[in-house]
Amino acid sequence: MRAALLLSAVLIIPAAASADPGNPPITAQTSSSGGPLDPSQKRVRLDTVDLSVEVFPASETIAGAATLSFTATERTDRIAIDLDTNYRVEAVSVGATTLPASAYANPEGRMMVRLPRAVAKGASFAVTIRYAGKPHVAVRPPWDGGWTWAKTPDGKPWVATSVQMEGCDLIWPCIDHPTYEPATMKIAITVPAGLKAPSNGVLKGVDTLADGRTTWRWEARDPTLYGVAINVGPYEEISGTYRSRFGNTIPMYFWHLPRSDDKPQKLFAEFAPTLDFFETMIGPYPFADQKLGVVETPHKGMEHQSINAYGNDYAKTVWGFDDLFQHEFAHEWFANQLTVPDWDDFWLHEGTGSYMQPLYVQWRQGDAGYIAHMLGSVARIYNRAPIVAGKPQSAEDVYNSEARRGSDIYVKGSWTLHTLRGLIGDKAFFDALRLAIYGRTDPKPGNFKPVYRTTPEFIGFVNQTSGGTYDWFFDVYLRSAALPRLIEQRKGGMLSLQWTTEGNKPFPMPIDVSVDGKVTRVAMTDGRGSIAVPDGAHVVIDPMSRVLRHTEAVSAFGDWSEARFKAQQDAAKAAEKAKAAQ
Repeated sequence: MRAALLLSAVLIIPAAASADPGNPPITAQTSSSGGPLDPSQKRVRLDTVDLSVEVFPASETIAGAATLSFTATERTDRIAIDLDTNYRVEAVSVGATTLPASAYANPEGRMMVRLPRAVAKGASFAVTIRYAGKPHVAVRPPWDGGWTWAKTPDGKPWVATSVQMEGCDLIWPCIDHPTYEPATMKIAITVPAGLKAPSNGVLKGVDTLADGRTTWRWEARDPTLYGVAINVGPYEEISGTYRSRFGNTIPMYFWHLPRSDDKPQKLFAEFAPTLDFFETMIGPYPFADQKLGVVETPHKGMEHQSINAYGNDYAKTVWGFDDLFQHEFAHEWFANQLTVPDWDDFWLHEGTGSYMQPLYVQWRQGDAGYIAHMLGSVARIYNRAPIVAGKPQSAEDVYNSEARRGSDIYVKGSWTLHTLRGLIGDKAFFDALRLAIYGRTDPKPGNFKPVYRTTPEFIGFVNQTSGGTYDWFFDVYLRSAALPRLIEQRKGGMLSLQWTTEGNKPFPMPIDVSVDGKVTRVAMTDGRGSIAVPDGAHVVIDPMSRVLRHTEAVSAFGDWSEARFKAQQDAAKAAEKAKAAQ
């Protein structure tokens, strides 16, 4: 069935000109991943997806067929399906009924389909869409998403998708909202002879067609929508098996471009120790029944579920590991196992994912490396807007902002977790993480399922495991833009301390004070506290940098760094303009 659909679609693919990134402009609807749902979408649940895609690197085009199976949660006579307008819709059918062209339209990227007859609440139905065309080319992957059509050093096709910002509708017909993950998804990718197509989930088989093309058949469970990925290239494969501390075994794969050195083998050697870290500190790898998969891509990286994109050129940090690989792998827990239902809570993906790098440094090298890693990032916190707005947000709302919120969800989110851990202690902190990720503090393979989590739910888990009430903490760090300031006054043998916050919010955060090398934790009930300080004593506030707060030194450095960056951008634009005028 898939082969017949794709072969017939090949006939309508024209020869294409060279890719023109950004043109035609993407519609507002398609760019708004996670935006408001159409009323008809709220009346259905997406159960399964069966997707077939043939990739034509020479013309930079694709042909696809997708069957989306739904259950009606309310009576409905129509369904809206998101699909980029770059694609031509060749046919739509509901079950065995092929619809007339008048029954569907896709002017702005949200295709309205009138069903042949109304579907009752609780009934199931399937919509099949055949589509083809020239996908949107990624302008600056993976940040500005789409398809990347590249060449390997020896001139062979190298293709990848990255759609976190714009969403699944740049690849396939879907409901582009994080809460519409299918329970299972079949993905069949047909590619020219000599190429491979790693994708999500478990490889079910590779079919070789008469002319040498191959179809790679994958099946994934609970795939995160922006985590579904198409990868095509002349890959070589490294594989192995990890024996987990939980008694199961996990297949590991790395698909990389051919090269003469051993860098791919050295990166693959990081897979097992990184898995050991996450399973020790957090809990079982959530997709052990599928794989730990990584594929080399012509863009930097992305947390594509069980097939993480990797384009870091085999770089190592001073800490001795590839931090991009480690960060994207962290998202298997914080994005793919735990997924936010609205992008307003996106810090739960990126803040936790970012915190895993210094935590890994601590696990490998101890406390000194951990603190150094944390301090190395603090100047990249901008504090221009809260990282949780308290209202529905699309991915574009979160990232495309002059307020630099897209940076703060990473770094400020990571520092918020660091400060929280110092406040409530390791047991309460890691138990709260496990409750958020697995729904339990004793996760084992087979006793948990993927979950959706919100910021209020996470706060609830923190209160539960700590036995306290820490809403005040998150009000200041997540729901306020400015960092808390600590006002110090030294007089008459006493050091008086007072927190000030945006909006005068309560902030009873205790603070460590070193007096001539002796460290005392000062309780800050009602945001105030004091400690005796002999005349001439040397005082250091928060000597282990446990608390995220405003400091003049970091603020001044941030202002200088940002001004320098802006000057570089302005100079580059001026040079580009002068070159164009010649």
